[in-house]
Amino acid sequence: MLNFLVAESETADEREARRRHAGKSSGETYAATLRQIRPGAAITIVAPADDDARVFDAGELRAFDAVFVTGSPMHVYDDTPEVRRQIAFMRTVFASHTPSFGSCAGLQIAVAAAGGKVRKMPERLEAGIARRITPTAAGRDHPLLAGRPACWDAPAIHGDEVETLPADAILLASNAVTTVQAAEIRHDGGTFWGVQYHPELSPGEIAVALRRQSADIVDLGLAENEAEVERQAALLDALHDDPERPALWWALGIDRAFAEEASRRTELVNFLEHLAER
Repeated sequence: MLNFLVAESETADEREARRRHAGKSSGETYAATLRQIRPGAAITIVAPADDDARVFDAGELRAFDAVFVTGSPMHVYDDTPEVRRQIAFMRTVFASHTPSFGSCAGLQIAVAAAGGKVRKMPERLEAGIARRITPTAAGRDHPLLAGRPACWDAPAIHGDEVETLPADAILLASNAVTTVQAAEIRHDGGTFWGVQYHPELSPGEIAVALRRQSADIVDLGLAENEAEVERQAALLDALHDDPERPALWWALGIDRAFAEEASRRTELVNFLEHLAER
């Protein structure tokens, strides 16, 4: 039986806020998605940023087949106790040599833990859908992106991005908004695969995120007003309920691949398949 550890990068207040809006914390969403992909897997959820969090050593983490690091509103460039605890946890993951995967802030935490840099995006958010992601030359042959076409869209919402990858990292995919959309990071004997977008999220969860950040989206000029944000969120809700409606694909500017759950989860599935081959 597979044994997974899901590390929430949200603080306790952020977890409760997400539960109120989306029904689950980020870690609970990850666990639900993993259970659908790998029924029967044992899943433990931890919150390394909490001040009373269990502190794992590398030997304890080796008991897990994989570690997954979630997204969150955390800014990893802030020197706070929560950020320091999260980065210390990730350094232990690398030292344990346990394969790890993360999305959005999960990628940024791994970057910071391995010596890279994360920054606030200088111009805008990437909100709702990351458009026209393309693999690098290295990414075209990397197992993380197996099955991805020459260009694809993915669920995304973030205002921070990787500025500089650490040593021994491989850039796997980019788009016009964010240079680092996917990467492999090798550090201290461990290997992490990560994406800036969210293969674990449904369109309905992205709709919730848009509504929560509606004011920021308007302030940055991505929408004229909050009513426009709500229209976009409503389209994503409709897609969640009925992914086979071409009229919704046209309205959102997406193709069937984005609408299909299995396609959105490509990177997660590829990571799990790679585990099985080890």
